[in-house]
Amino acid sequence: MSESSSLHHRTFLLLLVVVTIAFGWLLWPFYGAVFWGAILAIIFAPLQRRLVARIGGRRNLGALITLLLVLLLVILPLVAISGSLVNEGANLYQSIKSGELNFGAYFQQAMAALPPSVHDLLARFDLADIPSLQQKLSAGAMQASQFLATQALNIGQDTFQFVISFGIMLYLLFFLLRDGPQLTARLKRAMPLSNAHKQHLFRKFTTVVRATVKGNIAVAAAQGALGGIIFSILSIQGALLWGVIMGFLSLLPAIGAGLIWAPVAIYFLLTGAVVKGAVLIGFGVLVIGMVDNVLRPILVGKDTKMPDYVVLISTLGGMALFGLNGFVIGPLIAALFMACWDLFSPASEELLGKRPEEPPAAE
Repeated sequence: MSESSSLHHRTFLLLLVVVTIAFGWLLWPFYGAVFWGAILAIIFAPLQRRLVARIGGRRNLGALITLLLVLLLVILPLVAISGSLVNEGANLYQSIKSGELNFGAYFQQAMAALPPSVHDLLARFDLADIPSLQQKLSAGAMQASQFLATQALNIGQDTFQFVISFGIMLYLLFFLLRDGPQLTARLKRAMPLSNAHKQHLFRKFTTVVRATVKGNIAVAAAQGALGGIIFSILSIQGALLWGVIMGFLSLLPAIGAGLIWAPVAIYFLLTGAVVKGAVLIGFGVLVIGMVDNVLRPILVGKDTKMPDYVVLISTLGGMALFGLNGFVIGPLIAALFMACWDLFSPASEELLGKRPEEPPAAE
């Protein structure tokens, strides 16, 4: 390669990097809308292909029908649940503020029911200052409920931004559903990798997205709904709110909804409500807990091929960096990281079923 040709190549790569970064910076204010438009397109792409085949290859009509189904099955239920959640959070905040709901008093009742040996053990770890712990618990509950209550005001203030992002997501989703195969083919052609490597990375990407979103959301929805139902049956105030919180916690492997129902069950047992405590423990272990063991392998399976601890750490890290979007972004980055290192290792020959440098088979 001549010096002028090499300079031309480096200049072009620099230009490519600069315009790519600039384009990403341009889209960043709406990255959530772009991200979820792409995620929903990947999830509903099989449905779109089946619809197009049934209606004679009319891709516009197929994309429109799929978009309407996404609105009916995904977006409208989420909007309804979010509105009810904010309303219940506001009611819970008012109950705490008025003293009708006193977490500090509940904590004091539970501590008073503990045997002396437990009090001695708490004193060794400087945890026997009940008034201080009671005050901290009440303050924490007040802050959490106040956060939920203020979301109603924030949503009202950010209505314009939300409407724009929502419109961008739907607009992008329509074209990604309609032109998804063509865009994927162009992206594959642009990647400077062998055909086998590209196939492996794209397969890993779509598998992780579908498994993470469909499987984890289904498990979280099931566990949250079951938790809210049992809390409502046991007359626990804010059943919908606690059910949604249990659903969110269910997104984290090895943690789950037990962080909510287990302390409530212990409180029931310590304060003499043995029947309620036993019912909640039995339901939590045998029903809520078994949902994760039964549904997750069916819906997610072993397709992601990631250990639970990697899923847990990547989910927590993703949510810390990207908020709620991180429960998909985190495992996705981890899966692509592992897939790239699998291709880099000598074992990639077995992974791909042939040597990477061999001529690729026709797609």
